Amino acid sequence: MGVPLSQMWTVASYVIRQKLRGRRRYPLVLMLEPLFRCNLACAGCGKIQYPPHILKRQLTPQQCFDAVEECGAPMVSIPGGEPLLHPEIREIVEGLVARRKYVYLCTNALLLKEKLEAGLFRPSKYLTFSVHMDGTEENHDFAVCREGTYAKAVEGIRLAVKMGFRVTTNTTLFEGADPNAVREFFDEMMALGVEGMMLSPGYAYEKAPDQSGFLKRRETNSLFEMILSNRRDGKRRWIFNQSPLFLEFLMGAREYECTPWGMPCFNIFGWQKPCYLLQEGYADSFEALMRETEWDRYGRASGNEKCANCMVHSGYEATAVDHTFSSFGGLVATVKAMVFNAYANPSAKRGLAAEARKSHGPARHLVQLGLAEDVEGADGKRAFRLKQPA
Repeated sequence: MGVPLSQMWTVASYVIRQKLRGRRRYPLVLMLEPLFRCNLACAGCGKIQYPPHILKRQLTPQQCFDAVEECGAPMVSIPGGEPLLHPEIREIVEGLVARRKYVYLCTNALLLKEKLEAGLFRPSKYLTFSVHMDGTEENHDFAVCREGTYAKAVEGIRLAVKMGFRVTTNTTLFEGADPNAVREFFDEMMALGVEGMMLSPGYAYEKAPDQSGFLKRRETNSLFEMILSNRRDGKRRWIFNQSPLFLEFLMGAREYECTPWGMPCFNIFGWQKPCYLLQEGYADSFEALMRETEWDRYGRASGNEKCANCMVHSGYEATAVDHTFSSFGGLVATVKAMVFNAYANPSAKRGLAAEARKSHGPARHLVQLGLAEDVEGADGKRAFRLKQPA
């Protein structure tokens, strides 16, 4: 199970209270961005393309606390930019933990080992490091446009786990992602001892310097179907820190509408309209955000071109959680998805084999079929050896 029972109970009781009060729109997670600056320049990022004078700005701890109290959501995600660059990130985290908010500090982990060794944070059930990991070493370093970041992040993860911190990974997948490599990456993360993994397809930020790699809706369904199906082979055990219904949505097994108010965003400009991904003005307060935003203009059903291909967790995870507690059927569907999560799918298996042939050639395809195995060659490089017939 990727989420502790205490956190599950806190979220469940919160959602049920909203239902009993008849609230159709309520926040589940506050996306709190204390700064935009970062120590990476990823091609798919829309947060670091601001001028220098904007990148120098940051929220104060009190501004963060006020936003959290105003919003009232039980969970707070702290993305960026890179939050560990904030000079008062310790005070921000400690203040949120003291308020018993479940905090996910999103980081690329380049500074994580340094901050942990300096004693900046203390383990708590309320604090989780959500480490940005976009695949195996080669794929991750390519995605973040810098070599060596994967190794540095793994070093930080290992230390955090050893020190008793909650650690998850956060993976964004783009067009051309190799589903077999993603499955291999899941095995690597589980071996590191992370609590769970979070997944999302990339969103085409208007400010992102590279607009060519974002997934369309059908491509997203196909990719996640190949990745998440057929995963019970006697040794593979993946744990996800997400609603299982959201994962089924990514696979194309469920139809959901976006609930952009479910994960509202507060940053140096105020309350961002309408969501974490789109930037169409700001409100001075959370109440004003909820009242003034024309919510019917957003989401796939609205016909808004900007929303047509979006399947990102910040828009749909809250929808899936709401479904769980909206009816007995939603609760049963969630339990069923948690228990029966192997998703035997011959078509997806054939797709994986085809991708293996395309990405790695005939030898790699034989490994995928179990007819060959990876070995270390005489020169120290990867090689393949055919298995002897039983």
